[in-house]
Amino acid sequence: MQPKVIVVAGPTACGKTRLGIALAQELGGEIVSADSMQVYRRMDIGTAKATAEERAAAPHHMLDVAEPWEDYSVARYVEAAAACCDDILRRGKLPIIVGGTGLYIDSLLSGRDFAAREEGDEKLRASLAAEYEALGGEALLQRLRSFDPERAGKLHPADKRRIIRAIEIYTLTGTTITEHDRRSRELPGRYEAARIVLGYADRAALYARIDSRVDKMAEAGLMAEVAALLKEGVAPDCTAMQAIGYKEAALCIRGSIPEQEALARIKQNSRRYAKRQLTWFSRWEDALRISWQGKPDFERARLLSTEFSRSRGIS
Repeated sequence: MQPKVIVVAGPTACGKTRLGIALAQELGGEIVSADSMQVYRRMDIGTAKATAEERAAAPHHMLDVAEPWEDYSVARYVEAAAACCDDILRRGKLPIIVGGTGLYIDSLLSGRDFAAREEGDEKLRASLAAEYEALGGEALLQRLRSFDPERAGKLHPADKRRIIRAIEIYTLTGTTITEHDRRSRELPGRYEAARIVLGYADRAALYARIDSRVDKMAEAGLMAEVAALLKEGVAPDCTAMQAIGYKEAALCIRGSIPEQEALARIKQNSRRYAKRQLTWFSRWEDALRISWQGKPDFERARLLSTEFSRSRGIS
């Protein structure tokens, strides 16, 4: 039997942290963050990371585990987060996975093996990159098509990184990415999850909440936070600085756009991201969905979530 966990997911600015903490206190749980940007240290305001007060209310894991200049991957997240969940379970506590990065959550729950993807050969990769530049993306895509037509059919010739990675993995392992993914899907999941998805009944209310959060981030010192990261040498084009809020603020700090335009872009990009999150979580057929009608009612959400989790054998 798979170990049981709770998942609290949903779009940005919908109250996931608050509900996660309430459930942790109710059910003897500990929070495991599932946010691809909250893993980075000194990136607190723009990622809406749990505050010191919130962390004191319930144990939190998977926050501040990487430096901003590191290229943090889903494979690295799954390895570390699974270790956190397993440790929590060994201590007789309940892992409560809280966040909005759907890929991280699904990969953690599925038990997907990323070992083959993480292994690599820098010389081979460099050689393939040189071939890509010399021959063009279509030539390498045609090579991929010869042994993995399914994956090739999903890629555009301009998708240099994924084309090279697919060829590299096949060259090193003799197994295509398509086959690797198929085998991974057939594996039993790592955890059995009671999934709870938060949202707003009125999309306009969600967008208003997002806009308000961005204004509060600005008041809390978002620009100063980003300026400090740039000052310490974090490159503007690194993965962490491509996060919504940081990319736009960096443009402002470097003089490319005024602050009000940066904030407007952050709001717009956050709303677009929320739409993508909603699409991702809509695929979860077995989830409890709590849609706020106006002001969020966290007490009702706590009761509904607790009842739902217990119906799934979690107590």
